[in-house]
Amino acid sequence: MSAWFTILRDHSVVRVSAGAIFLYGFAGAATSPYQAVVGIRELGLSDLTYAAITFVAAIAHVVIAVASGYLSDRYQSYRLPLIIVSSFGLIGFGIIWLNPTPLTFALATIAPLALFHATNSLLFGNVRAKTDSFAPDQAAIANALMRIMVSLSWVLVPGIVGLILARQDSMITAYLLAAVFAAGCLAVILFGMEPDTKAPRPTGPRIAPLPDLIGVLSPGMILRIAGVALVTQVLTVNATVLPLIITGRANGTASDIGFLVGLVALLEVIFMIFWANAVRYMHLTTALAISAVLYLVYLSAISVATAPWHVYAASVIAGVSAAGIISLPISYLLDLIRNRPGLSASLIAVNMFLGAALGSAVFALGAAISGYGTAAVLGGIAGVIGAAMLVYLERRTP
Repeated sequence: MSAWFTILRDHSVVRVSAGAIFLYGFAGAATSPYQAVVGIRELGLSDLTYAAITFVAAIAHVVIAVASGYLSDRYQSYRLPLIIVSSFGLIGFGIIWLNPTPLTFALATIAPLALFHATNSLLFGNVRAKTDSFAPDQAAIANALMRIMVSLSWVLVPGIVGLILARQDSMITAYLLAAVFAAGCLAVILFGMEPDTKAPRPTGPRIAPLPDLIGVLSPGMILRIAGVALVTQVLTVNATVLPLIITGRANGTASDIGFLVGLVALLEVIFMIFWANAVRYMHLTTALAISAVLYLVYLSAISVATAPWHVYAASVIAGVSAAGIISLPISYLLDLIRNRPGLSASLIAVNMFLGAALGSAVFALGAAISGYGTAAVLGGIAGVIGAAMLVYLERRTP
């Protein structure tokens, strides 16, 4: 553990970025569990309209993350883009709280909040750019620290916000809390992050942005991005089937869902440290494959659960494996595009979008074939296939 404290003590970029992403996670954790309830039940959006808003917002998030990452690399500036995108959290959450109408909710979700969520990948890009000279195990620890901060916020905030909202007539107060957390994130970046050093002006012809972006992609890279998305789609499948299985054939209650989510999040924080140390002794894709196999075991277990304790017991395996599936792909994606840390970090947003889309498709297929249990197992199998792809591709690379 001394290496973890040493990195935090000696590198202000890691300290400041970890603090900023911790508060970013607070803002997301304060609203995400209640977003659907606010949009559909309190503001009166139809299910179809709400789904369309979230889908468009997801696409906007990916486009903004890629564009901001590309521009950060091109102009060798991360602090200014971070100040800009993080400021939109205060704007987006604030206007929903001040004027809670369907139109405001839709516009804020699609525009300012999509901009705000680019803060996540840009913070990872900032750390990757400033710690390029780190040894591989130090870089893995820095990335794990960043991801732990996000998970830790999800351990702490949903329950606290839930207690606050229990005394309120409306859940819209969650957006006020999120605006405060977003303001804190902005303040940490604004006052804690050192100004960017002025990069030398590039010589030679400047490449137009679109051809430059297309030129970065290669068949091997596309296959690697697809492999990571197949692995991470298990999280979407689990998020969909877990509440349905608990309150269905497992005969649990809604409170069991909250306890299980908190339990797994806590275990994730602990085992992210384990996986960050494990990749010092094994290849990252091997560790990811082990995580995927363990997650298949977990999903297979809950697919046949008939009592709440079955799911609680299986969730211990979920905590161990989810920690790897959440944290390891970040290090892998950040190293995919050499010397382009901002663009590499934007792949985190691309992966989140692709993983969610694939997970939704797998759930729909499995549920149509034979129910929620089948969907869970199919998701786990797809994750193992994705991990096997990555192991094969990396072993073919000299």
